Amino acid sequence: MENMDSMDFESAAQSIKPPTMFQIYFDKMIRDMRFVGMFAIIYGAITCLSIIGAIIGVPVIFIGMRIREAADQFSIFKSTNNAAALRAGFELQGKYFNILKILIIIQIALIVLAIVFIIAFFSFFMASVMESSIS
Repeated sequence: MENMDSMDFESAAQSIKPPTMFQIYFDKMIRDMRFVGMFAIIYGAITCLSIIGAIIGVPVIFIGMRIREAADQFSIFKSTNNAAALRAGFELQGKYFNILKILIIIQIALIVLAIVFIIAFFSFFMASVMESSIS
């Protein structure tokens, strides 16, 4: 540290490169995937507290684990540039979206059934009220 003149600051400045926008977005995506995965695991565990909720909660826990595993694989790819890790990350991410798609379809079907049940219940209720008011 005594002789600052002998240090080569120009070559040190050239070797340090700022991160590209892709790297910034890639890091943000990995953090977001970990957060969404942890949220899904916690939400699935809370949903599993009821027996009927376990039907939805268990798959939600699995999708949370898949997206966190995909984030780990992307993180490995970022640090090692290993193509197998990138492939595994995409495969795990694909499983996440596939299970999520199935859960969304099931949820839409259940909502439609609930609406049909509510309409049937209210129509039966209104018919019985109208019949009792006539007699």
